Amino acid sequence: MALESFMVTELALVTAAAFTGAAIYVNVAEQPARLALDNKALLTQWKPSYARGFAMQASLALASALFGLLAFWQTRDWRWLVGALLIFANWPYTLLVILPVNKQLEATAPDAANAATRSLVEQWGTLHAGRSALGAAATLVYLWAIA
Repeated sequence: MALESFMVTELALVTAAAFTGAAIYVNVAEQPARLALDNKALLTQWKPSYARGFAMQASLALASALFGLLAFWQTRDWRWLVGALLIFANWPYTLLVILPVNKQLEATAPDAANAATRSLVEQWGTLHAGRSALGAAATLVYLWAIA
């Protein structure tokens, strides 16, 4: 494998692993801590956290997908294509499945937060676990391809 291919494959793997680590952190640390807050504080914390996390995770997913596609093009190994598709699947998953919940949460003023708001944040956490799963699957496929 040429040096350029090696660097591209490593970058695909590293960005997928970083995405996955961040996604899992949200599910195992941040979301449970957020749910320990009262409804107003829960929503107040969720809003900026989601905005910052979205910017980071969207960029990592896109970068990993592009590196995965480039690795596939360079190596012609279908596993890189599968990994790229899995990590990129976070984009349509987020837009089609999670975005409706996000919009409801973003439209709620913190002072109006109630039990329904808490339920939406809980639902969001469950849906976010899908992002963790897609990232983990992509990372594992990339590991398989690089081994």
